[in-house]
Amino acid sequence: MSIQLYNTLTRKKEKFEPIEPNKVKMYVCGPTVYNYIHIGNARPAIVFDTVRRYLEFRGYDVQYVSNFTDVDDKLIKAAKELGEDVPTIAERFIEAYFADVSALGCRKADVHPRVTENIDIIIEFIEQLIEKGYAYEVDGDVYYKTRAFAEYGKLSHQSVDELRAGARIEIGEKKKDPLDFALWKAAKEGEIAWDSPWGKGRPGWHIECSAMAHKYLGDTIDIHAGGQDLTFPHHENEIAQSEALTGKTFAKYWMHNGYININNEKMSKSLGNFVLVHDIIQQVDPKVLRFFMLSVHYRHPINYSQELLESTKNGLERLKTSYLNLKHRLASCSNLTDSDGQWLDKINECRNVFITEMDDDFNTANAIAVLFELSKQANLYLLEKNTAEKVISAFIHEFEELLGVLGISLTEDELLDDEVEALIQKRNEARKNRDFALADQIRDELKAKNIILEDTPQGTRWKRG
Repeated sequence: MSIQLYNTLTRKKEKFEPIEPNKVKMYVCGPTVYNYIHIGNARPAIVFDTVRRYLEFRGYDVQYVSNFTDVDDKLIKAAKELGEDVPTIAERFIEAYFADVSALGCRKADVHPRVTENIDIIIEFIEQLIEKGYAYEVDGDVYYKTRAFAEYGKLSHQSVDELRAGARIEIGEKKKDPLDFALWKAAKEGEIAWDSPWGKGRPGWHIECSAMAHKYLGDTIDIHAGGQDLTFPHHENEIAQSEALTGKTFAKYWMHNGYININNEKMSKSLGNFVLVHDIIQQVDPKVLRFFMLSVHYRHPINYSQELLESTKNGLERLKTSYLNLKHRLASCSNLTDSDGQWLDKINECRNVFITEMDDDFNTANAIAVLFELSKQANLYLLEKNTAEKVISAFIHEFEELLGVLGISLTEDELLDDEVEALIQKRNEARKNRDFALADQIRDELKAKNIILEDTPQGTRWKRG
């Protein structure tokens, strides 16, 4: 069996064959850290964390890199509005991001590079593009010469002429062609800036991922991933920059997850249906939200609603009930009987079907259906008059391993009382110092561990949910 994945570049499923045997270089575009992440940001975090887990389950050594955009127009605007500097805001929401995605069961990347920590390599990258004739400087700004890259548009499957028809030169821009895009932006008064050969300024958005992917993963990577909205222009521009510099394929496979709708409407601030993960996980078990995100194939749009979340919660509870019943029965098993071989065969069959479904472009929706079949078989087995430790253990192991691939644990990692008290003390100190982001982060961490806090005039009380 081999993994087949849908490649946005070729618009078809392809056999997954990494550049180096058994090794995968994977780059996933991360968030711009000017606010808490919304559920649109959470979907790629969950989806590609699951892809990473499955690749590891199938025996691959995965080198996983996901960046933070910690300086751009949104951060500069937020800094002005809040009267703070850009690094302070970025640091706050990077910590908040880790708290949110950790609650959702996402592991940290091997490297989380930040733009502000890689200015030197970004400048060097731009200098080389200028030397090769792919970029030009105008009054402190540097632009990429899009028409110089003959294959521009190959990811989004659009011609340069089609793209140019919708392109515009914005007020203040000095580029030669509407399709050209900024690699370096000259500093405006009062903005955060760095010295460069073209004067003080900061990187454009697209150049950061090209430079950091090249630094941490090399000329060519196996998988480049992100939300569907990044296909054009962000990923298209990354290809143009990277392949112009190296003359090599930038990424062998391109993966993009679908959009999220809220109650069948597109999520947007203007519609007032912008949902933050930070808020959701205070009302909903983060495991339920993760399970919900994986209940639809990653390339398809997904509709978020309270009704669907409730249905997902009930489904996860069914799996958990089966699992806990198995754990309870394990304490009183009889010896293996002659008829138990058929149950071990059924468990193995479920495992094989799970792998088949996940091998088919990481189809978590069908893989979850297999888990419900495993649950059904477990329930039927528990109705048997005689049950065997070997079979019970096999069911438990399969639940744990296959759900682990999806990043979901059915057991609670229970905190000791003194650990809870220490975290509450840390939260109280954060609130005293007006570090409300950290205070909220600790509260969310405790909630994820089923610890409910109640702030009273006499202090913070807690109980297990």
